[in-house]
Amino acid sequence: MAASLNLILVEIAWPAALALAWVAGEFGRRWLGLPRISSYAIAGFLMASSQGGFLSQPSGEAMVLLTNVALALILFELGYRINLGWLRANPWLGATSVVEATGTFAVVFFIARIFDQAPIPSLLLAALAVPTSPAAVLRVVNELRGSGQVTERTLHLSAFNCVFAVVAFKAVVGYAMLTGNGGVFTAVWNSVVVVLVSAGLGTLFGVAVPGLLRVTGGLTHHTTVAFALAVLLLTALTDAFKFSPILAALAFGLVARHRRVLLSQAQRNFGALGDLLTVLLFVFIASTLDWRHVVAGIELGVAVLMARLLVKTCATTLFARISGLSWRKGVLTGVALMPLSVFSMMLLEQTRHLDAKLVEHLPGVAAMMLLLNVLGPLATQWALCRAGEAQPGREG
Repeated sequence: MAASLNLILVEIAWPAALALAWVAGEFGRRWLGLPRISSYAIAGFLMASSQGGFLSQPSGEAMVLLTNVALALILFELGYRINLGWLRANPWLGATSVVEATGTFAVVFFIARIFDQAPIPSLLLAALAVPTSPAAVLRVVNELRGSGQVTERTLHLSAFNCVFAVVAFKAVVGYAMLTGNGGVFTAVWNSVVVVLVSAGLGTLFGVAVPGLLRVTGGLTHHTTVAFALAVLLLTALTDAFKFSPILAALAFGLVARHRRVLLSQAQRNFGALGDLLTVLLFVFIASTLDWRHVVAGIELGVAVLMARLLVKTCATTLFARISGLSWRKGVLTGVALMPLSVFSMMLLEQTRHLDAKLVEHLPGVAAMMLLLNVLGPLATQWALCRAGEAQPGREG
């Protein structure tokens, strides 16, 4: 009897956790003014088994695929909102992105070495610190119905530094395998080939799916369903062959936008499906963090957090006036780029077939992820509100 009861409790643990996280998100938003995703992360961390909660350690290919799909849907939407024509009209935006990304990488690597970390873990930590979490930024923007220069620059810079982060991370992984026992072929495959094939598959889907919609006449009625199914297929395909679902989804959205396929405001977030998968994504990521790893790396985590915020803010402020933005909004754009955790944790998750305990080999990662899971969305929300680009009373 007891065994049957325990089995039932295990089976309902994740559905119950998602329901509790959703309730926490609604109450946190109403009573404390927190972004919903911050509450999801707090709930997931507290309910994890490593913190004494009832939520078992997530495992299995199905769970990993679901979380990859959740992030891929968000990355597709982010890619869809990117206007490459803006880069041609305002090349200083691209310069801002390059300086912000490379500066973050260099400073975080330097800090990790000061904390006596070995070169390869320092390089990995630096690569993981580069991106701004598109999941957090996009959800906060949609939640606040954000619109304006700070909002658009934050979204564009987030997309650009995610690409930089994937390339840098895969390059470091390839270098680590080359200096280990992996060999040249394995190193090149897990770096150069993975990046090129992932981007190529995303581009292929970005051309093929809009073409299919035009042939079937589904451009007005079935766009959202078609894109959601295509993202699911693309994610399953890239995950199965150990490529990068996140880079493929970003390329898919970017190319689809420039194929002139319209995605209306009502279809943002992919509706109820996107909302549900977002809860799952943030609870999953937070539940993978162990409080012991958080405590062990808190000093390095805080140092990286502060340095990362400083570099990004300095870069966006430095190029503010020359790129057509006020100093004040340049600062706010840098602050809005603070979110991190989801994208970087999924990068780590995709290396599980190479090293299942990579997080444990990177002191400071768990602390940085937990802090930015909560503080990052708050920073973005604050920046958009201070910039006057949030629209209270019109939340999604």
